[in-house]
Amino acid sequence: MEALHTAGMVFLSIIFESAPFILMGAFFSSLVLIFIPKEFFKKYLPANPLLSIPPALILSAVFPVCECAIIPVIRGLVRKGMPLCAGAVFLVAAPILNPIVLASTFYAFRSDLQVVALRFGLAAFVALIVGLLVYFFLESRKERFIPRELTMSFETEPKNRLFSWGSWKKIFDHTVDEFFTVGKYFILGAGIASLFQVFLSQQAVFNLAESAYVSPLIMMFMAYVLSLCSTADAFVAASFAATFPTMSIVAFLVFGPMLDIKNTAMLLGYFPVRFVAVFIASVVLTVYVSVVIMQMIF
Repeated sequence: MEALHTAGMVFLSIIFESAPFILMGAFFSSLVLIFIPKEFFKKYLPANPLLSIPPALILSAVFPVCECAIIPVIRGLVRKGMPLCAGAVFLVAAPILNPIVLASTFYAFRSDLQVVALRFGLAAFVALIVGLLVYFFLESRKERFIPRELTMSFETEPKNRLFSWGSWKKIFDHTVDEFFTVGKYFILGAGIASLFQVFLSQQAVFNLAESAYVSPLIMMFMAYVLSLCSTADAFVAASFAATFPTMSIVAFLVFGPMLDIKNTAMLLGYFPVRFVAVFIASVVLTVYVSVVIMQMIF
């Protein structure tokens, strides 16, 4: 009974910590849907989707959006014409390569700046590789992988003016629809994550930490099930520093914001299963292989 009570408290802490960011993501998604013209990205991004990957990586560094909020934002951008591979880059890069996460990671690891540099360098590299894999396995085949539509009570394509009350009413209405749509998937993921946090035997996990090949997988698994927000995960990672090697800590810091239980549930709710499968496989393999290779170097 006590364990279930603890799981309930963890569940509520995840919900209350992340809900503001989900709401922020739904709001930004609504702004994109209402104000950005349908052909915007086709007009301003290179015609070749491959060439849109580097600009997407650069832009993701200025989006202070965590992994909970980025999915509805990217859903709106892809619906507006952003190449799917560029959207994949945003999904993995934006939750890490932003000023808020940089500040929190620096504060948590200010005595070991190597971890800070490795986190952000590896995140940028993984984002580029994931974008390329999504392009070659999906987008280059000329198949359409459009995020699922919400049931709209209004038309999103007419000319909307910034200072029009009608435009902002559409934004608020869509924000509410988006928040409750993504919320049901988020609650499912948060519930599973809270159960794992309480009932997972951490001692059994720590016993496997000595293997150079198993240790990164353990930390990636921990990041997946703990489902921490990228703005706070560095402080949890720092607590593992005495038990796990540096590159395994980096694996935790890079993999968690890219993929966890919460956003897996949200991805499945928003995107076709085939895209989600390719995206997950690309992130897992790229992070693990990169960390193992870097482990040999560092």
